[in-house]
Amino acid sequence: MNLEIIPPMRILVWFIRFVLFVVLLSFAIKNDHGVDLNFFLGKQWNFPLVFVILAAFAVGALMGVTATAASLLRQRYEISRLRKQLARAERDAEQALEEAERSPESF
Repeated sequence: MNLEIIPPMRILVWFIRFVLFVVLLSFAIKNDHGVDLNFFLGKQWNFPLVFVILAAFAVGALMGVTATAASLLRQRYEISRLRKQLARAERDAEQALEEAERSPESF
């Protein structure tokens, strides 16, 4: 039998995940009463509090991911531009070195 030994850190991570899940589940169960959301023109919706909190968290996470993605794309564009510039500079340096080797010494 080939029994794989589970590293202690992996067990700790799964324990923390389980505890976090239980805490969040108990939070959701305790906050199941309705909340009125008032919109413009007299619209009103009634949702459980846990859904309102979850929706607010999801919208905030989506905004954070969007802001991070925009910054990441700018950085990737800048890295690509700098790599092309470096390749041109290396090519120019090689050409200058070849020309210097071909030309007679000026001493």
